[in-house]
Amino acid sequence: MTDWQVTATTIYCDAVDDDVTLIVDKDWNVRCTGYTRYISNPGKEIAGLLKEKSRRLGRSLKCEGPQDFRVTDYRDNLMAREKAAKTQ
Repeated sequence: MTDWQVTATTIYCDAVDDDVTLIVDKDWNVRCTGYTRYISNPGKEIAGLLKEKSRRLGRSLKCEGPQDFRVTDYRDNLMAREKAAKTQ
């Protein structure tokens, strides 16, 4: 168990062409604000925004969900740093 409650970082997510915040709780549960915005409750405005960005960039944009490599890599990096700090 960690000695912190929650940590977060903001990254650029090229899957949705936007900045998203990754939030990790002390029990290693991880959330991404992009998932909340683009998948779980997108609404017409957000869906239209993704279509517009997709056309402009010439590629398909789609949130890859909570198991996206960007999310899990951040959590795994935190876990490794926590483990390294405990062994010192």
